[in-house]
Parts: sequence; C-alpha cells; structure tokens
Amino acid sequence: MTVTTERPTAEAPAAARAARPAKVRGREERSPLATVLSHAALIGASLIALFPVVYIAYISLGPDDMDYLHPGDIFGKATLANYGKVLNNTDFFTWFGNSVIIAAGTTVFGVIVAASTGYAVSRMRFAGYKQLMWVLLVTQMFPIAVLIVPMYYILSSLQLLDSYVGLILVYSGTTVPYCAWLLKGYFDTIPQEIDEAGRVDGLSPIGTFWRLILPLARPGLAVAAFYSFLTAWAEVAYASTFMLSSDKYTLAVGLQSFISEHDHQWQLMATTSVLIALPAALVFYLVQRHLVTGLTAGAAKS
Repeated sequence: MTVTTERPTAEAPAAARAARPAKVRGREERSPLATVLSHAALIGASLIALFPVVYIAYISLGPDDMDYLHPGDIFGKATLANYGKVLNNTDFFTWFGNSVIIAAGTTVFGVIVAASTGYAVSRMRFAGYKQLMWVLLVTQMFPIAVLIVPMYYILSSLQLLDSYVGLILVYSGTTVPYCAWLLKGYFDTIPQEIDEAGRVDGLSPIGTFWRLILPLARPGLAVAAFYSFLTAWAEVAYASTFMLSSDKYTLAVGLQSFISEHDHQWQLMATTSVLIALPAALVFYLVQRHLVTGLTAGAAKS
C-alpha cells in the first residue's frame, strides 16, 4: 500500500499570514513623541503633588521663627531640634496612643458595619433595601457644623462624652455610609454562584459572608479601611468638641492646642504636620498593594 504525503507548499505560510487579523495600533506602537509627552506630563503632575509635602518637611528643619521667609538659608543650618521640642514639650505619646485607639476602633467597627450593610443590600431583596442606600447617601450631605450640636446632646445623654467609644461611634457614623456604597458596588462584582456554592456546602449566610465573600473582597475592604482610618486620624472638629480632657485628646487636637500657643512659629507648625502625616503615610504604604488591586479588579470586572 502506497502512502501519499502532501508536502506543504510555499503558499500555505502566505495564506496563514493573510488570515491573521491585522495588528491593532495600541500602546505598544505609540510614537516616541507621544511617549515623551505622556512621561513628561506624569512627572510634572508628580512634582506638583509632592512639592507642598516636601516643602513642609523642609521648613520643619529650620531652627528660627522666620526661616520660612528665607528657605534658602535652611540648607546650612538644618536641624531636627524642632522634632525634639514637640516630642519633649507636649504629651505627644499620650495623644498618639489616643489617636491609634480611636482610628483603629473606627476602622474595625466601621468596616464591619459597612461590609455587612453592603453585602445585605447587594445579595438580599428585603423591603426598603433601595431606600436604605439612598438614606445613607443623604446623610453625607449634612455638614459637620450642623451635626455637632445634636451629636453632642446624644453623646451627653448616653454619657459617652470624653470617651473613646463615643468618638468611635461618631466617626463610624461618618464613614459607614460611604464605605457601604463602596463595598456594595464591589460585592456586586462577585458572582452569586459563590454564595450558592457556600449554601450547598452547608454554610450559613454569615459563614458564606465571612469565609467566602470577605476574602474575595479584600481589595475593597482595604479601600474602606484606609478611608475610615484617615477620617478618624486627622479629624479635628468632632474630637475637639467631644473630648473634654487633655489626656483624651487625639494627636491632631493635641498638637493644634500646642501650636495655638506658638502660632507665630511656623517651623513648629510644619513639624507637627509632618508628625501627623507620617503614620497615615505608613498605613498607605502597608495597604497600597490592595488598593491598586482593588482599582484594577474593579476596572476589569466592570
């Protein structure tokens, strides 16, 4: 029996090449001029964003009161004496501990409540679930000046003035509406088949939420946690009104009271600004991977 083998002809590769779709001009084929311009724009935007921060940190190194008027003179006499003055002449570490307790409590409690609310509205269809989210949105429209007086009376009647719990509840009431909307949108991107699989495996709704949904929503939780932390860390109006004793001051309020006694010393104001910003920058550094993941995941799923 004779076996006939067909040899590939020269026309086959040409036909295959012709059948391939034409390459779409995209980012990899961007012109050199467009690449240079885009990089220049990004560098310029980064410098504009970083300049105020770097300038404040630079002014904090000046030893004299009027160095901010002649910043070029700071190069030759830069010192960390201002940081030692703030740390040694104030209750910095007491205020820092208060801020950590309040910010951590607000972050944990607020994220738990917001995640539960967002998941319930995303998965369950109960009476008034749409109105609930609109009510949460409306609460964000009231300015702080309008809310301080009624909140003061509420905390006073509950005997929660000058307490960590009272301030944590106030901050949580501020952060939960936004975080609930944020997490509700993220939960919507998680397939409901995962909930059904959890029920098939015998998990309760709470078990499904805790063991299956929350791990998948980690990037969204990181965004909500970072927002809650920043809200509680740097807020002044509520903390200065509801915390009556100096040993309960947060870092922002305590350093503000110190600066009010030295309002003409701009180098000390810059120093306190740096000291308040450093913990927030550290928290951002720790969660930035999840923040970026959350942004890219949301973009890909939508």
